[in-house]
Order: sequence, then structure tokens, then C-alpha cells
Amino acid sequence: MSEFDVVVLGGGPAGANAALAAASAGLNVALFDENRSAGGQVYRAPIHPTAVGHSADQRTGDALRRDLAASSVTTFFAHPVWAVTGDYRVDAIGPNGPVHCTARALIVASGTTERVVPFEGWTTPGVIGLAAATILLKSQGMLPGRSTLVAGCGPLLAAVAAKTIEGGGKVEAIVDLAGTADWARALPTMLARPDLLRQGLNWWNTIRRAGTPRYARHTLIGVKPVDDRLAVTLARCDAAGRPVGGERKTILADCVAVGHGLTPSTDVTRLLRAKHRYSRAAGGWIAVADQDGRTSRPRLYVAGDGAGIAGAAAAAAYGTLAGLACAFDLGASCVSRLQRRIEPARDEQRRAARFGHAMANLMALRPGHVDSISPDTIVCRCEDVTRAEIDAAVNAGARDVNQLKAWTRCGMGPCQGRTCGDVVGELLMRRTGVTREAVGCFSARTPLRPVTVEALTGSFTYDEIPIPTAAPL
Repeated sequence: MSEFDVVVLGGGPAGANAALAAASAGLNVALFDENRSAGGQVYRAPIHPTAVGHSADQRTGDALRRDLAASSVTTFFAHPVWAVTGDYRVDAIGPNGPVHCTARALIVASGTTERVVPFEGWTTPGVIGLAAATILLKSQGMLPGRSTLVAGCGPLLAAVAAKTIEGGGKVEAIVDLAGTADWARALPTMLARPDLLRQGLNWWNTIRRAGTPRYARHTLIGVKPVDDRLAVTLARCDAAGRPVGGERKTILADCVAVGHGLTPSTDVTRLLRAKHRYSRAAGGWIAVADQDGRTSRPRLYVAGDGAGIAGAAAAAAYGTLAGLACAFDLGASCVSRLQRRIEPARDEQRRAARFGHAMANLMALRPGHVDSISPDTIVCRCEDVTRAEIDAAVNAGARDVNQLKAWTRCGMGPCQGRTCGDVVGELLMRRTGVTREAVGCFSARTPLRPVTVEALTGSFTYDEIPIPTAAPL
């Protein structure tokens, strides 16, 4: 078993920069990520670099990967972490089998999970998340479909639509929960990062030149297969996300890419019993932490969007802060040099976070959006639990999400509630009339990711199993 000063979970901009900062202070650092290389969702490396345009995101990701390769950080890519214990032992599965290590401190930079508020037909083949669409476009150099309808809320709408158009695909329409006034209110805050604002405007210019219609303040209410295409029905909605009366519109597409924002990934910090709080603006449940990422548990740190949605630029600075704080707390010798780096990193994180928080507000779960989920619509797609089954459990007396989980199996599937947890909590809150804090969040369990017994034990025959000699009678 390997021993390190610090283990960092997550190789996105937060995790990679946390690892680099801690290593620069002389600490022995390991970084784990389930992807094949660093970069996370935003700076994801293409599978075939020559097949994908050399965008600004790719250049930033390439620089990050070069910095990691040149550093002393020990990297474990393609290693999903399935267990973390209270003494900061980390267990992962890699291409060559199990890996175990221990650390004096742990930095969790596990990113986010995409939220999709269920609607009729959301589990139909051809309906994918906006995040999945970006993986296809950025990593694989593939279009989501011959024609795509993009729906949901937040900046990924424009990003996916523009990159699809640039890749030669057709975007049938953009269906945006937000209204034009919502975007206008966010504009003054977005001026804090003119570079990111300019990128967004370039996306919308690409969309405008292609003649793609945008349906502001609209929501999806159903998707049905028609021959080899998808018939997508949309309706106007109010500011809370509820469909309102009026004409319904149906659009045909080959693919529907939909996403209703992001939720922080907190399974590790919940497993380690750090304090958490609920923040709708930050994306959901987040670990309580100070400005440098220190949680309520000693030597446990959080960084990036997993600590609250603020965007990739803020995540990078937050990662640097967490790495420096960890080095400071573990007694690194270069204290004065660490202190000189902390304030500039804090300034950068605050500046970038202003833009990120404006985008997070556009992606926040709208209080009435779940009201439109019909009784027979599946909410937990791992266990096929419907809205009607959830309502029945509430009627029978379920008052928190873990009680609901025990009665319905909602959240017990391979994703362990990462996909449905935020929506389930909102449904329960609205049915019981209590707060999100009162209904709670799913308890984290090991294994954190699905893992086969074979992956843990390897291949063997029964003849190879050592059998101890029987004790004498």
C-alpha cells in the first residue's frame, strides 16, 4: 500500500491545480480520476486530437496536462475510486487491478452531476444530457445526432448548440427555461469576465447565423419516438418552471440534448460525515467549508464545483487555494512563500466566481419545475421508481429521503441517487411542506461506484485458494 501526504480526488481544473499547488510546496501528492487524462468536463482531452478543433478550452486543458506531467504528482487516471475511509485510505480500481493508498490529508474535487428534471419520455433512446453531448463533441468529435434539439437552462445550451453547428450538424431549436430578462439581469455580473462573456456571445452569434430558433421561457413536456425520429412537445412555462396554458408545439429531431443545471458531487464528503448545507443557488447540498476549502473534518478539503457551482475558472483558483491550505496545515517548510500565493489566488477565485454564480443562478432548480412531473413518469431511472410511487410513500408517512429510499428503492441503483437525488428531495419538500434541510439527502454508501467482485479479487481457480491445515483434535 502506498503512502502519500495528500490524495486528490478528481482531475478537473480544481483537482489538478490543487495537486500542483500541494506538490509545489514539497508534499508527496497522488491524484485519482476515472477519466483517461486530466481536464474534467470543460477541458476534456479529445480521443483523437487531430479530429477535434483546437479550441480555447482544449488549449487550456493541454497546458494543464503538461503541467501535471512535468510535476512530481503521482497520477492514477482511469482509476474510479470506490471507497474512502475515515483514516483517508483510498481504494480504486485501475486497468491493472485494485490500488490502495493512504494519506495524511484528502482534497475532494469530484465535480458535479447533471440534473435532468424528469418529463414524459426522458428515458427514450436518443434523449441524452447536455453533458453527454459535450463529451461527444469535445472528446469524440461526433455530433449528438443528424439533427438535435437542445433544451434546459444555463450556458451549456449555447455551448452545445454552437459546437453542434460548427461540427456540421443541425440544431432544430433551443428550448430555454429562462427568459430574455433572466439573461439580461445576469449581464452586469458577467462583465466581471469579459473573456468568458465574449465566448458566450460568439456561441450565440454562431446560433443566430444558422437561423436556429430559440424558445425562451419554454419547457419540454414530452418526447415520443415517431418512425426513426423523436417528436418533442414543448410548452410555455412560468418563472418557476411550471407549464402554463396555451398552444403546445411539436418539433421533430433525431436527438434531444437536455440538462437542467448541475448538482455538486458530495458522496465522499457525506461518506466522511463532514457538515453539509443546502444551497439552491450553489446547486444543492454542499460541504460547509471556509474560503480555502477546509471542511468541518480535520485535513479534509473541498474544491471546485463540488463545493458549489461557480464555473471552471473559479474552480481552478479554488483548487490552488485548497492545495496551498493543505500544505500550510501539514507543516510545509515554505510558509512565507505559501502565504504570498494565497491572497492572489483568493482574488482570482472571487473574481471568477462572480461570473460563475450568475450562470449558476440561471441553472438553479426552479421551485415549481418538479410540479409538472406526471404520476407515471419515472423519477429514479436505475430502479424504475415513478412519481406516483414516491407520492404513495409520502402519503404513507415517509418524511425524509432515506426513509423514502428504504420504502421505494429510489436511489439504490448504480448511480446511488446522484441522478435523482435532487429532484426527489424537491418532490418530498413540496409534498410535506418542510425545508430541504428537513428532508435531508441520501446517505453515502460504499461502494461509491459500481465495482465487480472479479475486479477486486482477480481471476483464480479454487485450487489456488490457500486452505489452512486443520487444527489437531
